[in-house]
Amino acid sequence: MKDIYVIYWSGTGNTEAMAKAVGEGIESGGAHPVVMEVGSADPQMLSDASVFALGCPAMGSEELEEGEMEPFVSALEEFVSGKTVGLFGSYDWGDGEWMRIWAKRMEDAGAKVAGQGVTANNAPDEEALGACRELGEKLAQ
Repeated sequence: MKDIYVIYWSGTGNTEAMAKAVGEGIESGGAHPVVMEVGSADPQMLSDASVFALGCPAMGSEELEEGEMEPFVSALEEFVSGKTVGLFGSYDWGDGEWMRIWAKRMEDAGAKVAGQGVTANNAPDEEALGACRELGEKLAQ
């Protein structure tokens, strides 16, 4: 059973709940989820991975969290080409522009973004959690 990493940053628990749902989907898809906060992860852990998921809420003016997640994603850009990446996160205002920017950024670095990102407005409802589970299942295949 292959390991699939789900690395996330969460300030209020919303993105953490989404990360756990992605992990559930990975497990039901037949792989082993490794769900962890970005502060406990090293980008090099993903250098040999062909598929993984990243989660971060929208911060400030539709951007990634700057202290931990932004540096992590920047480091990934060096070797993300050819990999499949699932993106997810929550937001409070706007229309999810940060996710479109993040997906394009990963695609510009050569990654294939699975599903163009799963978003939830504030706390994820059952529809958003279901979309996270579906994302996890796709990543496991």
